[in-house]
Amino acid sequence: MSRSPLAARLVRHIRAHGPMTIAAFMAIALHDREHGYYATRQPLGAAGDFVTAPEISQVFGELIGLWCADLWRRIGTPDPVIVAELGPGCGTLMADFLRAAAAVPGFRDAIRLHLVEASPVLRAEQQRRLAAAAPLWAPLWADRADELPDGPLLLVANEFLDALPIRQLVRGRSEWAERTVGIDVAERLAFVAGPESPVLSGLVPPARRNAPPGTVVELCSAAATLAATLARRFARQKGAALFVDYGYAEEPAGATLAAIGGHRAAAILASPGEVDLSAHVDFAAFAAQARAHGATTYGPVAQCDFLRALGAEARLAALLRRAAPDQRRGLESGLHRLIDPAQMGTLFKVLAVTSPDMPAPEGFGDDA
Repeated sequence: MSRSPLAARLVRHIRAHGPMTIAAFMAIALHDREHGYYATRQPLGAAGDFVTAPEISQVFGELIGLWCADLWRRIGTPDPVIVAELGPGCGTLMADFLRAAAAVPGFRDAIRLHLVEASPVLRAEQQRRLAAAAPLWAPLWADRADELPDGPLLLVANEFLDALPIRQLVRGRSEWAERTVGIDVAERLAFVAGPESPVLSGLVPPARRNAPPGTVVELCSAAATLAATLARRFARQKGAALFVDYGYAEEPAGATLAAIGGHRAAAILASPGEVDLSAHVDFAAFAAQARAHGATTYGPVAQCDFLRALGAEARLAALLRRAAPDQRRGLESGLHRLIDPAQMGTLFKVLAVTSPDMPAPEGFGDDA
């Protein structure tokens, strides 16, 4: 039988109402108020289920803070400027960001900090972390990006898009079908294929529509909505958004939905609410949606190239000069993990979305 309380509830729901889309399953598993993964736990760090770039190296958040400060200067130093983060985790990235921002007096004083976070557990951790590390800024919280106030906006999102719910469509003999979550004969959650439908075929990008039978395409309507929302905002107000995540820019990756618990791969359906769920980001689709609604996009570029272009190795050298001997190895190994192509350097990519009249941001060369 299924092992988690949420699994038992989902089985009852499916028995009564039929299979649900993977997107619906992900939304419940991650955000159910009583048993959802993000609603009930602090998942980051050695004691959690995974670590992200800000926990690996302070250089990551510092460089993003300076990236935003540089762009703020080049758009005319608006005061105030909204600085926002989507999915701030433990607040580590923003603490490092603000420490770097404090070295830029005008930027420091102009910042109005907003954090987009639905989890009450993580909001409490963010408040604690930022109160200790960056007491000059009192953040305001929002549940969604479209709740951010009007005004010039600089937004960052690290490993946010990968956690948005996705659908999986599977190529059948003549049309496409949707992979859903149902129950098997043992009353356990199981993936089941729905009927083929020309309507579903119409959702598949034209270049993939005639793929061989068994091909899987993942679609993320939540990411498309976010791209459109930001692009429409940036078309009327100056702003830029920086997205860092793992994903693909050209060749579709097929089925990438995965679960992780305790820093190990886990079964996707066995324990909903107790493991993290994510899928690789389709950066090309996200960028195309942003451009279709009036924004300019840059990248994606590999994380290693972006961080090096912003001076990651020079920043590491400065930190090493002041570090105690027992700190040096951690500083070196942390940045190496972020920029090594065999680790996070090329799997993770960076995309910028900006107002169409803004200067090209640093880190992307002439890639627009």
